[in-house]
Amino acid sequence: MDFSDTIGVSAAGMNAQSSRLRVAAENLANKETTGTTHGSDPYRRKTITFKEELNRQTGVSSVKVKEIGQDQTPFEQRYDPSHPAADAKGYVKMPNVNSMVEIMDTHEAQHSYEANLNTMQITRSMLTRTINLMK
Repeated sequence: MDFSDTIGVSAAGMNAQSSRLRVAAENLANKETTGTTHGSDPYRRKTITFKEELNRQTGVSSVKVKEIGQDQTPFEQRYDPSHPAADAKGYVKMPNVNSMVEIMDTHEAQHSYEANLNTMQITRSMLTRTINLMK
């Protein structure tokens, strides 16, 4: 693996983790987004999955976003008969977003992003030193 491969792998990791951060932020932003009409569904939590992708030319694997899906866990119900999305019994479906899960996901993604950034910076520094030695 050469310097450009290392930088490419780090960049792919940073891209994947930034997507993960966006998904978690969207989930947190919509934690209270309910339906707007009688009995309608609220915001459904998004999930993200990754896949390993092999570059056949270089033989180097990196990470890519496989898909952004939806969490199929059931919605919590809250009693609020005055809400426009309340059902006949007065219950409103609430999004299946757990703030703690999203915050932990955000922290993990941040640490992974920083690790990839550090790897990229170290690789760049090594490349710069190599070029300086050749002068």
